[in-house]
Amino acid sequence: MTEKNLLDPKIIKKIHFVGIGGISMSGLAEILLSQGYEISGSDMKASSITDRLQSMGIKFFNGHSSDNIENPDLVIYTAAVKKDNPELVKSQGLGIKTIERSVLLGQIMKQYPFSINVSGTHGKTTTTSMVTMIMMEAGMDPTVHIGGELNAIGGNTKIGGNKYFIAEACEYVESFLKFFPFMGIILNIEADHLDYFKGLDHIKESFLKFARLIPNEGFLIACADDSNVKDLLDKIDCNIITYGINSEDALWQARDINFDENGLGSYTLFKSNEEIGRINLGVPGIHNVSNSLAAAAACFTVGCSIDFVKSGLQKFSGTHRRFELKGFSNDIKVIDDYAHHPSEIVATLNAAKNVPHNKLWCIFQPHTYTRTKALLNDFSNSFSDADYVIVSDIYAAREPDNGEINSLILSEKINEVSPKAKYIKHFEDIANYLHEKASPGDLIITMGAGDIYKVGEIFLKP
Repeated sequence: MTEKNLLDPKIIKKIHFVGIGGISMSGLAEILLSQGYEISGSDMKASSITDRLQSMGIKFFNGHSSDNIENPDLVIYTAAVKKDNPELVKSQGLGIKTIERSVLLGQIMKQYPFSINVSGTHGKTTTTSMVTMIMMEAGMDPTVHIGGELNAIGGNTKIGGNKYFIAEACEYVESFLKFFPFMGIILNIEADHLDYFKGLDHIKESFLKFARLIPNEGFLIACADDSNVKDLLDKIDCNIITYGINSEDALWQARDINFDENGLGSYTLFKSNEEIGRINLGVPGIHNVSNSLAAAAACFTVGCSIDFVKSGLQKFSGTHRRFELKGFSNDIKVIDDYAHHPSEIVATLNAAKNVPHNKLWCIFQPHTYTRTKALLNDFSNSFSDADYVIVSDIYAAREPDNGEINSLILSEKINEVSPKAKYIKHFEDIANYLHEKASPGDLIITMGAGDIYKVGEIFLKP
């Protein structure tokens, strides 16, 4: 079976997903279901996501077993699935075509003449959501695949028309090199995922390859404020559109930036030094001013007017786990955020400064041992805007613990910079400590890409 007929409905009718409960896999399953394929899938355990898929008519298997392979024509698996998975082993033994998730996503993109791919070390989910909101306001009915949940589309996937496809483009294991963008957005480039990449030069090389996937008649929306992004621009042949807050040579610029009493940003939008209009955001932080510039530039390029850009950005109030308000207890505000890279921590805490509060508590869960070890010095310098930092155990995700790094080491490293960090292992103990020490008017932010949000939920329980 060649790539050309990978999703040919004359050949492929039944598709099985190994790991269907993941945020991306579930969305792809939903898209293919809408196109008429018969879908089944398995995961380690049932969840609200798998319950929703079952309600749509998708057959779900709780747990992985060779018995789950009921003669599908194609099997999709995630990068997290091991080679000895019984469903993969049986499928390959039967000669059934098996492909990784990113290959499928790329094949789906090929079905749309205008595929918009949002890439960057940080901000992909937020910017993809902003683009989605604007294009929905404009009545362009895009099909959307996001790495987070957006209330406006009722989850992470929207089945729309067959012209526009909007998706995140993740650089991890170079997944985005399987994609087919007509328009690409590069928000920023920094050192991350060093369990795969050999260093920053390797990462930049990967982003360059991604940008070169854009056809000559296509567009790259590039952040002129990021030196690593700018380094690539003279090596790319498609149409390049730059944006920036600090770069005077950027085509799209944000000027006269202000933040209101809730920390929400507003600015005057300029294109080619000509004023376009005043933008009011529904999300906080200077980093979201930059993200919104990328979204505005992208949407103008595909034909959205300033009115739709304004209304779309103002209506966007964030996605789940991106500066998400969780609630109040004893006049203490609890916010949850997905930040797990030093630059993201700095941006989120900087945004929090604009939200009225007394003391700022950051409850941080490091994500993966390799990231924590490789960026230890950067992490230790990332919490300057927090008054207190509580560090929980490292969220291992896909990695084994080799004993080289732990959260106590990180908390001690933070205290070398400023004595504000405390290591507490258990979530219940963190919540109890906050009840003892936090005061009315304080702001608590749970932060990380793992399950640290549970601390806020425990704290808020009556």
